[in-house]
Amino acid sequence: MSDLSKAHAAILPLLERLVGFDTTSRNSNLALIDYIQSYLNGLGIKSSLIRNEAGDKANLFATIGPNVAGGVVLSGHTDVVPVDGQPWTTDPFKLHHGEDGKLHARGTADMKGFIAVCLAYAPVFKAANLKRPVHFAFTYDEEVGCLGIQAMLPHLRAHCATPRLVVVGEPTNMQVAAAHKGQFVSRTRIRGREAHSSRPEDGVNAVVTASELIGVIMGYARRERERGPQDAMFDTPYTSFNVGPISGGSVFNTVPGDCEFDWEFRPVPACDGQKIIDEYAAYLRDELNPRLRAAGGDGCFAENEVWAYLPPLVATPGSDAETLAKMLANRNDTTVVGFGTEGGHFQSIDFPTVVCGPGDIAQAHKPGEFITESQLEACAGFMKRLLDVLSS
Repeated sequence: MSDLSKAHAAILPLLERLVGFDTTSRNSNLALIDYIQSYLNGLGIKSSLIRNEAGDKANLFATIGPNVAGGVVLSGHTDVVPVDGQPWTTDPFKLHHGEDGKLHARGTADMKGFIAVCLAYAPVFKAANLKRPVHFAFTYDEEVGCLGIQAMLPHLRAHCATPRLVVVGEPTNMQVAAAHKGQFVSRTRIRGREAHSSRPEDGVNAVVTASELIGVIMGYARRERERGPQDAMFDTPYTSFNVGPISGGSVFNTVPGDCEFDWEFRPVPACDGQKIIDEYAAYLRDELNPRLRAAGGDGCFAENEVWAYLPPLVATPGSDAETLAKMLANRNDTTVVGFGTEGGHFQSIDFPTVVCGPGDIAQAHKPGEFITESQLEACAGFMKRLLDVLSS
């Protein structure tokens, strides 16, 4: 059996092992990372771990071939979203072979299928006389704010020769996605003053204050939709906003003293998202908080924390990186995606980046998540072409 045939045969067993690790973001990913590191060690491929502060999660970075400029980084996140409350009919952490070549398990599409193909082709890359390297960059906590890649960036700057291309293997049906929006995720906390509801003037209602702030945010949303930068590449061509979970108060007859809510917005690449954050912070500082303190004292205030940030991925039409990506994917065009990825973080350190991987994002995060064998085969074709490029 040829090395390429062995690689192809290894994809499904590797995928089965990877999905067997419950790497839901609330859990450690170290068992999976240890497995990958041991697998690479067995092939004579050295890797480095970049751990989080708690030491219970780690990124893995490995280089196959000479660490010279012009290589390709293959990037994937190891965490998955929860299965809690979802009506799975099979064990979500055991690979199930369904109809029409569908392979069901949590993370098959998003995005352990891509990682499995990378690992299957590691022996082929190792055995080849690569003139330029292939790098593996596998991260933690992408699903909860792209935390792992942010911890990895200093390591990449120090230890990864500037690549010709980074491929973030999120599910795109092997289309080359050249752009996506950014994302700012915030939590606003309001501290008011409790009082009996029959005497509301004695208190400062934190829930009512939150409703005022939500109105301010929705005002930003209207402004950006009507007058902000537009980008026809995206189905929603403007910067969009959403207010998510909100909690506050205790009982109906007490003026609520506390409230908090999460909100996010997704700026098109031409929108300066930091300006919106600064505008909101100025409203809290200069308008709202003086009113709250005047009504209830220094203990009454509102504050906002940006707890996750995702840079946009900006297209570079006609660039060498996009041309290479299209060739590797056997495509003549590029597309955009509506979801966020780690791609913007790579681009922030001047690593040319696209998003391209097996599977369909429509299957991600849902019960019965699956990837098809044909998509894994298409990704294998990508790896074969990459081998030729890096060997020539």
